[in-house]
Amino acid sequence: MLERISLFMLGGGGYLAVELAWRGTSHWTMFLAGGACLCLLQRLAARKIALPVAAGIGAAGASGLEVVVGLLCRNFLHIAVWDYSNEWGNVAGLICPRYSFYWFLLCGWVLVVLRAAGKLKINPVYRTQKAAAKS
Repeated sequence: MLERISLFMLGGGGYLAVELAWRGTSHWTMFLAGGACLCLLQRLAARKIALPVAAGIGAAGASGLEVVVGLLCRNFLHIAVWDYSNEWGNVAGLICPRYSFYWFLLCGWVLVVLRAAGKLKINPVYRTQKAAAKS
């Protein structure tokens, strides 16, 4: 359980860092989205799925999560954390093809790192899954 909480915290912090570097601002809800995204990517990394397919699933998951979090922020917190309404192909100003492509690239890189960590056996989540499979 501690490993999953650590993974969530790392994802949340990473997501905030990417947003701060890219946009210069973020919101606490992005920490939650980032934690959920990294947990999703960890599960994808553990499966034998081709990297482009896994990155596509990760990007779709991240984009879907951004829609959900964006709608919750707008409807319940009455704030717009981001607005892509000026971007081509946007959906309600919450997601757009350009940023979904960026998610694809970022998810691909994170998946490579997670898979390398699994092969080096430095990732406790992989050890737990392998140990369970042996018993």
